[in-house]
Amino acid sequence: MKMRRHDLPQLLVINPPGLFDYGDPFAAKFTVLRAWESPLPLPRFLSAHAQSAPALLCSAATRVTAGLLDLLPSLRIIVTTSAGLNHIDVPECRRRGIAVANAGEVFSDDVADAAVGLALDVLRRVSAADRFVRRGLWAKDGDFALGSKLVGKRVGIVGLGSIGLQVAKRLEAFGCPVSYNSRTKKPSVSYTFYANVYELAANSDILIICCALTEQTRHMIGKSVLLALGKDGIIINVGRGAIIDEKELVQSLVWGEIRGSGLDVFENEPNVPEELLSLDNVVLSPHVAAFTEESFQDLTELMIANLEAFFSNKPLITPVMDKQ
Repeated sequence: MKMRRHDLPQLLVINPPGLFDYGDPFAAKFTVLRAWESPLPLPRFLSAHAQSAPALLCSAATRVTAGLLDLLPSLRIIVTTSAGLNHIDVPECRRRGIAVANAGEVFSDDVADAAVGLALDVLRRVSAADRFVRRGLWAKDGDFALGSKLVGKRVGIVGLGSIGLQVAKRLEAFGCPVSYNSRTKKPSVSYTFYANVYELAANSDILIICCALTEQTRHMIGKSVLLALGKDGIIINVGRGAIIDEKELVQSLVWGEIRGSGLDVFENEPNVPEELLSLDNVVLSPHVAAFTEESFQDLTELMIANLEAFFSNKPLITPVMDKQ
């Protein structure tokens, strides 16, 4: 028998969806409470409409704090569209017995593709060459400055999780010796392990940031690491902006202490340091490494599968932790 609209499970969404569509696929299976569409302030909306909602669908734009959880006494599951969890107070969720599911490995291939693309762009100066042609400088100034090849470059990966592993696999095809730093050494891989990022940088031509943002990784890439990377080194960030001390990165780029950088993420998004905008050795991307039409389709299916599993009392597909 077809379920009536008012019998559908309640699903709370606080912030507007942005590129990810919370539309028809979710509306067909859940009563979606769209807080951002209400003229009421959020606390009043939650008090009036969402205190009985057992499920929250959110993105990294939604800060899930103890204060927010206090307003949602019936909440039992949070499904986030991101792989990262720095926007969710996970220990507090654990304490309250609230399950959390994330995007798992949905974005891993796309982010890995983007990381390699940024590295190629910085080394071969693709974006800079495009600007050179568009500004009419080819006809006016003649030859464009040489870039450098990716083949054979020593690549250090910070964070050898699902994304980092996919980056490593792609770079093997370029003949790049791969090394890494991670919380623990991975017995399943043969890449060289360095226990700290300083040693990794000192033994790399390219440093690629793939790890999550935590209190331990915030500003992990600072002045000493950048100096260890050296004047011929480049740094790629597809993790989170605050993993790098952005002021130190800007200074290193402006002063020529490193060769270049490819950045998909920034410390205070969407604000980008003005000094970076005029540098031809920097490639900038608006935090879209994970986003493709294919990944969004896969993400929609995964989010719905996690929610349906929860409401059917089945194991979550991509649990961050189990309900307690």
